[in-house]
Amino acid sequence: QVQLVESGGGLVQAGGSLRLSCAASARTSSTYADAMGWFRQAPGKEREFVVAITWSGETTNYADSVKGRFTISREYAKNTMYLQMNSLKPEDTAVYYCAAAPALINVLRGTVDYWGQGTQVTVSS
Repeated sequence: QVQLVESGGGLVQAGGSLRLSCAASARTSSTYADAMGWFRQAPGKEREFVVAITWSGETTNYADSVKGRFTISREYAKNTMYLQMNSLKPEDTAVYYCAAAPALINVLRGTVDYWGQGTQVTVSS
């Protein structure tokens, strides 16, 4: 089992930045989850894909809406994944969820095995 815990959400003005963290309780590896990612869900909307990264960090995939503004990274020593969010817009307001899955395609499809509890990001105009 892999438990994921997000942190770093909060309230920020448009144009500002936030960094989200996702700490895994167990070592995520190709055995358990070869890919991780972030999703978000705004009020009244379905959960949507934001970004994915393979365990090796060699491959990333971003939603068009965040390309050039968000950056995903991993710190292997701490078994933690980060999402640096710059140039935030009010439409980025949502609950952000960390996810882990056996393969990148699973993250891209949203068919993940492990979810975090979510962290709220609010961007004011």
